[in-house]
Amino acid sequence: MTAPIETTGAEAGAQPEAVLSGVKKSQIEGRSLTQIAWMRFKRDKVAMAGGVVVVLLVLMAVFSKPIQWIFGLDPNKFNQDLIDPALLAPKGGWGGMSWDHPLGVDPQYGRDMLARIIDGSWVSLLVAGGATLLSVVIGTVLGVIAGYYGGWIDSVISRLMDTFLAFPLLLFAISISASVQDGFFGLDGLSLRICVLIFVIGFFSWPYIGRIVRAQTMTLRKREFIEAATSLGARGPYVLFRELLPNLVAPILVYSTLIIPTNILFEAALSFLGVGIAPPQASWGGMLSNAVDLYTADPQYMFVPGLAIFITVLAFNLLGDGLRDALDPRSK
Repeated sequence: MTAPIETTGAEAGAQPEAVLSGVKKSQIEGRSLTQIAWMRFKRDKVAMAGGVVVVLLVLMAVFSKPIQWIFGLDPNKFNQDLIDPALLAPKGGWGGMSWDHPLGVDPQYGRDMLARIIDGSWVSLLVAGGATLLSVVIGTVLGVIAGYYGGWIDSVISRLMDTFLAFPLLLFAISISASVQDGFFGLDGLSLRICVLIFVIGFFSWPYIGRIVRAQTMTLRKREFIEAATSLGARGPYVLFRELLPNLVAPILVYSTLIIPTNILFEAALSFLGVGIAPPQASWGGMLSNAVDLYTADPQYMFVPGLAIFITVLAFNLLGDGLRDALDPRSK
C-alpha cells in the first residue's frame, strides 16, 4: 500500500492550472437569464438603434410641454405673414423652412411644423401605449385562464376571441368615436377623445395577444414545475399568477413592442378619417388628414408627419425584433 502524498499549504490552496491560465474571471462567472438576454440584445446594433430612437421619442412625448416652453415653440400660433395667399403655400422653398422654423410651416395658418410634431407626439404615444396596455391585460388574463383550465372554459373564451376578431374594427371605432363626441361619463373634449380611442383600440384587439398567451400556457402547463406546484397543493390562482405568468413575460413583452406601432397607425388612421383627435390639438394623423387637400401646393406638409410616423413605427418594430431574438432561448 502506497503512502499518501503530502502537500504543502501553498500546493493545497492552489487552483488547477486550467482555471488560472488564459481564463478570465468574467468567463467563468454564472449569468442570469436577464444578463444573457441583455448580452444578446447588445450584439444586435440595429435593435439597439431602434431602442435608442424609442427612448428619445418617449422622452420627447413626456417632456413635450417643457420642450416647447424652453425653446419658445407654440404649435397653435398663426403666422399669416409666412403664407403666400395667392398660392396657399408657405413663402420660400421647402415648405417655408428657416432657422426659426426648421421643419417649415403649415400652408393654412403658418403654424410651426416642428412645434406641432412635438406637441402631437404625446397624443400618439399615449393612445398607442394605453391601448396596448389595455389589450395586453385583458388578453393575458383570459389567455392564461383558457390555456390552463381548458375544457368548457377554454371553449367559451376561444369563441369570445373569434367573435371579437369578426368585428369590423375600423367601422366600429368610427361609429363609437362619432357617437360620443359631445360627452360621455363626465368627459368631454380632448380627454374624452383620447379615452375613447384607447378603449376602442385596446378593447377590440385583445384577442390577438390572448391567442398567443393561450398557446404558450397550454405548452407550459405540462412542464414539470407546474406539475410539482400542483402536487404540493398549489391552487389555480397561485399557479396562474406565480408560476405561469412570470414565464410568459418574454412573449408578452415582445408582442407589446410589436403591437404599439400598429396602434400608432390605427390612431393616425382614425384621426385621418376625422374621428380621432380634434383640432386645435396637434396629432400626426390629423396633420396628414389636413395635408390631403394641400399636398399639391405644399408636399412637405404631408411629408413631415408621415416621416414622424414612419420613424416611430420602424423604431418600435426594430426594437421588438431585437427583443424577440434576445429573449428566445433557442437563438444563438
